[in-house]
Amino acid sequence: MNILLQKVLELDLAYLDTFTNRQNTTWGYFFYNEDQPSYFDANHAHIHEVPENPRDVIEEVIQFYQERNIIPRFYLYNLEKLSEFMNELKAYKFGFEELVSPIQIWNKEINGHKRSDRVTIERVTEDNFNEALEIECNIKEFGGREVREKAFPEEFKHPAFTHYLLRYDGEACATACIFEHGDQARMESVATKEEFRGKGLIGELIYFLQAEVKKRGIEDLWIFPINEKIEKVYAKYGFITAGKFITGHAFLGGRSIKEIQEG
Repeated sequence: MNILLQKVLELDLAYLDTFTNRQNTTWGYFFYNEDQPSYFDANHAHIHEVPENPRDVIEEVIQFYQERNIIPRFYLYNLEKLSEFMNELKAYKFGFEELVSPIQIWNKEINGHKRSDRVTIERVTEDNFNEALEIECNIKEFGGREVREKAFPEEFKHPAFTHYLLRYDGEACATACIFEHGDQARMESVATKEEFRGKGLIGELIYFLQAEVKKRGIEDLWIFPINEKIEKVYAKYGFITAGKFITGHAFLGGRSIKEIQEG
């Protein structure tokens, strides 16, 4: 496994461990959270090496999730090595989609941007928690209310997350957070209410978070854009594409990730 993928997977596993259960296996990992059956990231089998017996693994995964009333699904890495496994998935009637997953890292340059007088940014606390929650529940790319209403409170309580709320003319309209693991961090949940988009508010949040990361002495700040269009947005704010992984999502029912993102 290349060094970049290893580093990214380590950060990703630490992130997943904050909101789901992990069971290690000889072929990868089970992730499951029976309280959040619709949250894809919390409920999937994670495979990045070639399983010795593909059919045995597929049947093990189907049984594991069906016993918990969760739709069986896989996240697959290193697809070029998994062609036989993917053929077996099709034989078991799994739906399948390939996803381009850009990985970006901040170039550590602080922009001399002066924040708009109409914008204020504050940490999410008990006092403004509901305002931040309402914004995230209305973002379809995050899974909507069904996912965020349960996931956001768990993140808020976890010490690795710091959530921020942006106000425009005093109205709460955007959120973002930093997830820390050792000397690494990733930017998550960057979102703006639809009626406030096009005002440069994402940039205001990004510049603020970059300054926060610098202040904390964090070595690297990563962002995992959901697609190449969003990747281009982050490139404007000092994020360099370190790599692009073609990942696979196989699912035995329910919607694909692309369908969720498109609403």
